[in-house]
Amino acid sequence: MSGVVAIAGAGGGLGPSVIARLDGPLAGADVSAQRLSDGLDDARAVDLLDPAATTAWANDLEARFGEVRALVHLVGGWRGGKPLGEADPSDWTVMEGLLIRSLQNTSRAFLDPLKRSGGRLVMISAAAAKRPTSSNAAYAAAKAAAEAWTLAVADEFTGTGATANILAVNAILTPEMRAAKPDAKFATFTRAEDIADGIAFLLSDAAAKMNGQRIALHPA
Repeated sequence: MSGVVAIAGAGGGLGPSVIARLDGPLAGADVSAQRLSDGLDDARAVDLLDPAATTAWANDLEARFGEVRALVHLVGGWRGGKPLGEADPSDWTVMEGLLIRSLQNTSRAFLDPLKRSGGRLVMISAAAAKRPTSSNAAYAAAKAAAEAWTLAVADEFTGTGATANILAVNAILTPEMRAAKPDAKFATFTRAEDIADGIAFLLSDAAAKMNGQRIALHPA
């Protein structure tokens, strides 16, 4: 496939591994341009909670590169650790913004460009979406809602050649984390490089018929 790959949340911990793994051209957006790493053909600060700004980003990329062949949604974050009765209500507000509204805005902004290119949407989710606990209720509920939204996008793509799929992990193990704790086991974590490989597969011709799938990259 030709065209640009748009990476939302490219300045997060997963961004460098994904950028290193995918073929260009690559365009990355994050709330802060300073967080974006090298290897991007287009890097800019975009407030993905602003629908107009997100749509402007999508339209500009399609105009500049001719078409958008994929949207990789890496926007993440976590709030939690306390039981339901003790959790801060603001946890939900933060999680809803980062994990749901950012996905809603990006998927809507890139919906028509991806239909026109027969492109791919890949969203990173979490095992917690299927296995919520009292201490991570806001996070798990937001991830579950984001998965439902992604499957609705997959339904919208039916018959267009475009696809939308989910990669679910437990916790992400970055190269920096391994370097900081070389003796740690990280048994339940998924390596950032393995997630990047999964994304590359879903963007490949081999995955052209996969739509609305949830792939688990974490221990059962």
